[in-house]
Amino acid sequence: MRLFADRQASLTLRLLLGVLGVLLLVWAGFFAVGHRTGIHEADELTDGHLAGTAALLLMLDLPPFMQSSLESDRQANINMARPALDSLKYHDYQFSLSVVVRDTAGHVLARSGEAPVPAFAARDGFADLLLGTPSTAWRSFSQWDASHSRQVMVLVRVEEREALAEDVAVQLAEPVLWLLPVVALVLGAAILRGLRPLQALARDVEALEVDQTTRLQARHPYREFNSVVRSINRLVGQQQAALERERQLASEIAHELRTPLSSIALQAASLRGALPAQAQTAALQQISTDALRAGHVISQLLALARTGQAGMQQALVPLDLATLAREVVAGYAQAAWQSGHRLSVQGVEHQTVQAHPLLLELALRNLIDNALQHTARGTAVCVQWGNDAGRAWLQVCDDGQGASDALAAAPVSSDRLGLGHKIAGRVMDIHGGNFAQHAATAPFNRCYRLCFPAVS
Repeated sequence: MRLFADRQASLTLRLLLGVLGVLLLVWAGFFAVGHRTGIHEADELTDGHLAGTAALLLMLDLPPFMQSSLESDRQANINMARPALDSLKYHDYQFSLSVVVRDTAGHVLARSGEAPVPAFAARDGFADLLLGTPSTAWRSFSQWDASHSRQVMVLVRVEEREALAEDVAVQLAEPVLWLLPVVALVLGAAILRGLRPLQALARDVEALEVDQTTRLQARHPYREFNSVVRSINRLVGQQQAALERERQLASEIAHELRTPLSSIALQAASLRGALPAQAQTAALQQISTDALRAGHVISQLLALARTGQAGMQQALVPLDLATLAREVVAGYAQAAWQSGHRLSVQGVEHQTVQAHPLLLELALRNLIDNALQHTARGTAVCVQWGNDAGRAWLQVCDDGQGASDALAAAPVSSDRLGLGHKIAGRVMDIHGGNFAQHAATAPFNRCYRLCFPAVS
């Protein structure tokens, strides 16, 4: 058991892994969305820069620019375009823009930058071009002035554009990556702290002694534990009540067996001496009687154990009480004739209940056995059945007194019903009904009734 317990999964570990797994999925989603958003925004930024540069150049007075552009080579143009601040050459968001200015016929009026001269196209707007040998991808924006006499095209390498997009995406997603271990540690600490009351409750339950009157105390700070504490206390109470019933039953069994076994021992000891033939016969007869009585107690004990096993294995079926009572009483005809009792049945026809046939027959036989054994010769014993306010019942009544003076002086109480009555009570518990002594009507003076639950 200890080895099996050690191999059981840990709730704390499972919660931690579950939370971290969900957190990782959420982080991955944020990273993907942030990366995609960064690329999109960087592309928008680049296109806006191209469009803004083209609009600015269209508003400038360009003849000096155009003249210097035509008289210098490409490297000179690059140097003239960016002479002011060397550090800007290495700025993350600085683009190497190229500019081409054309007239209406498509002649190049001026150009600046590293981009090869693209083919003339009269359209405005953005375009993706492949220029040079080997070919290189460029992103361009073209726009005509208001008089449609001059076209300005601004170009940037797609490689630079993608590098900027990747940089922006990483800058947006990187903080989430740094926060992941911090959030994981905080969540782990919160889970461990939150499970402390559960671990305290587990220690309290482990220290609980079922065979004592102790109960769990609702000292935990969260109301979710109160129902657990109440349920455990209810189970403990039921277990303690069951243990008390078992102790009482063991006491009753010991009491029932002590008398016949003691008598057997005494009679067997007397047989060792020289006894008259008549005394020996009486001693042997007493030994036989006591042995039968002890055997009857043991058979009742086995029947009581059987009610606990068969009660949950058999299904309730419709059962006619009239048929059951007549069959059981017919089986006791010989025993009643030998004991001098008058055995009869009385009840309506076709009184049907939902019951376990074997268990109900067992309970009825024990009631009849008690009536035949604990009443004097000549006593009338009657098995009756009927229905009161929708509740069917089955009872055994007699008009005699018990064999002992104690029983003659007072009726048998519910605490001294004996094993037979214990069996009947347990059978009715299985049926959802109850068993108790019931008020008798003339000519009977004592009845014990099996009462079934009301039919809905």
